[in-house]
Amino acid sequence: MSDVVSLLGQIEHTGRDTRGPGYQRPGFSATERELREWFLAEADRRGLDTEIDANGITWAWATPQGANAVVTGSHLDSVPGGGEFDGPLGVASALAAFDVLKASGALDQSTRPFALAVFPEEEGSRFGVACLGSRLLTGAIDADRALGLKDAAGDTFADVARGYGLDPDRIGRDQSRLAGIGSFIELHVEQGVGLINTDQAVAIGSSIIGHGRWHFAFSGQGNHAGTTPMSHRADPVVAASRVIGDIPTLAAATDASAVATVGRTLIHPGGTNVIASAMSFWLDIRHPDDAVVKQVLEAISRRAQDHGADSGVDVTISQESYSPTTHFTADLNSRLTSVLPDAPLLPSGAGHDAGILAPHVPSAMLYVRNPTGVSHAPEEACEVDDQRAGVDALAKVLARELGIENALADGNAAGPTTGGAQ
Repeated sequence: MSDVVSLLGQIEHTGRDTRGPGYQRPGFSATERELREWFLAEADRRGLDTEIDANGITWAWATPQGANAVVTGSHLDSVPGGGEFDGPLGVASALAAFDVLKASGALDQSTRPFALAVFPEEEGSRFGVACLGSRLLTGAIDADRALGLKDAAGDTFADVARGYGLDPDRIGRDQSRLAGIGSFIELHVEQGVGLINTDQAVAIGSSIIGHGRWHFAFSGQGNHAGTTPMSHRADPVVAASRVIGDIPTLAAATDASAVATVGRTLIHPGGTNVIASAMSFWLDIRHPDDAVVKQVLEAISRRAQDHGADSGVDVTISQESYSPTTHFTADLNSRLTSVLPDAPLLPSGAGHDAGILAPHVPSAMLYVRNPTGVSHAPEEACEVDDQRAGVDALAKVLARELGIENALADGNAAGPTTGGAQ
């Protein structure tokens, strides 16, 4: 079987942005479907039993489904212009770790069910809600609300789901599947600088800080750009832009460690010689203390209303998603630390499916070093040796959960599938 480097090489051209560097892999798109088919083919090569559940999550079972299953995996979609490793590294590493366990002969001695999983629309770049697949699985988002979500083209998630082969009537919380998961471990490229100045290629996740997304909509009066005096305008672009310019100061004034970001705007109708009738932006706020997130939001919301009143435009603010600060399962992390005693514990400012699952099933994360510290951008990186070290770490952790760590050690943990990484 292929190692993690060659597995990633198989999909390195899928979804490449034709307009510039990076990738365009929206959730529930033709590109994500192509990536899903790649995963299904790789799972089939390994003799795994595959299925796509009611929420679009892809499962590959090494053993018959049952209670107390060990599950690993990640996602394959990307943010617009995203990097190569955010998501796919975890999926390719799951396949490679399976190969390690299988080649060692240890997997045959496990009595626990074992599966690989791929979650759809983790980034939320299409429907605005991050980790949509895991939110639906756990009931963290109401199914009716999810089905009514619209993408930039105006297509509802219900319609897109049908085109993806899903039945909208079956979408939503799946208690029986949740109850069958005994532990979930997600490997992911690190999306920060925590490992850059260390001699460790892999870290264990301690928590995911609270984060949310809000939609700010400014509605004014569309008009002619050349005939409307400045004093007679109700320009939503002016009001929204003033708010955006104030956000760094407002966030810092609330708490120096709070981060608030506007990464997406939309102006309607978008004519060069037209005063816009509407402008929207999407606000992302993150901080370990959920109360601070609320304070930052309140400060920005008050400023938006003030600028709206000054410009004669209406302002509407709505929450699209929120995930409170999540601490990964202490007992599971203790077991990971026993297997990887030198791995540091790192909090993360990035959201993940493991964080959505954590309140419902024992969950943990492994982060693999990113030498640039850049993520959600083409400069995201992961060295070949670190990719293989991540697989080695994941295989050891999975073996511990499956109760086959001694057999794995006897069978040579790294094996040929990880390029000899020890």
